[in-house]
Amino acid sequence: MTNSLLKPYEPLSLPNRVVMAPMTRFRGDEQGIPQPFVADYYAQRAGAALIVTEGIWPSVQGQGALRGPGLVSAEQVAGWRAVTDAVHGADGMVFAQLMHAGRLTVPDNNLGGLHPVAPSPVPANIELHTASGKVRALIPREMTSADITQAIDEHVASARRAIEAGFDGVELHGSNGYLLHQFLADNTNLRGDRYGGTGRTRFAVEVAEAVAGAVGAHRVGIRLSPGNPLTGLVEADPAPVYRALVDALEPLGLAYLHLTDNSRYPALRDLRPRWTGTLVGNTGFGHPTTAETGAALVDGGLADLVSFGRLFIANPDLPQRFATGAPLAEVDESTLYTHGPEGYVDYPFAG
Repeated sequence: MTNSLLKPYEPLSLPNRVVMAPMTRFRGDEQGIPQPFVADYYAQRAGAALIVTEGIWPSVQGQGALRGPGLVSAEQVAGWRAVTDAVHGADGMVFAQLMHAGRLTVPDNNLGGLHPVAPSPVPANIELHTASGKVRALIPREMTSADITQAIDEHVASARRAIEAGFDGVELHGSNGYLLHQFLADNTNLRGDRYGGTGRTRFAVEVAEAVAGAVGAHRVGIRLSPGNPLTGLVEADPAPVYRALVDALEPLGLAYLHLTDNSRYPALRDLRPRWTGTLVGNTGFGHPTTAETGAALVDGGLADLVSFGRLFIANPDLPQRFATGAPLAEVDESTLYTHGPEGYVDYPFAG
């Protein structure tokens, strides 16, 4: 059943089709520097065809949590260099996911004490965790044209730092309710300028174009989750928006499109024919990908590679377990978002 996941993927010289999905774990220090044991965590999982890191903030304005890591300072670059050296030492490949929080931050959660910005002044109807407890999300400040240009420039600068830190490339986080997704969604982008309405895909495309121009398109992927309602986003009819977005991204020659399916909108089936490059598939928010469902994506031609999230937390040797049929360990929920090595680097390998 899992044989298709274990076959090499020649276009990218990958040993298998099993990708480690980005997962926030809050193991940075209070300055956004990955702690030393973060290198062990990713190196343990270097058997993946490709590792995509947790979301990394590309600017202080885009920082959503104090313990989330960044790629802004020389100290952060040095911290990530230890991670990439460890992964490469274990013969792995690793991309840094660049994640701008947009409206999903509060002044207590970023090192600059900055008010959140977003496409439009629409708050998320959620509570955000801070060091002093939960707080309601704030009404963000609507981004000006200058703010948009600055955010694009910040993604470029952070991508360059990622390459300096030894990453094989970067993934732009255009899903799960973060800034790029906020520009795409109906209820968070109410703009009347060229970045709103029929132009709601423009920001994501301009970020991708700028980052690809800076570090090379072969080093840039993008993750999209059409119709994902996480953090209160509404996309009543995702198909026209995402068809237009994929059509605009297709000519750029990006390393890959990382696409999350949705039970209401079958994004993989709808968008796969529009994408001639490498496609990383995921069965969707609320429907964790299993070996069987992942293999079905490859066998059905809907994906070239398949990303796995939670299974990689408790099973650092996940591809090997798929190969041998070894039992899969369960995640310890109590340690998902703590800040130390427990429940992070102490999951055993099979046998």
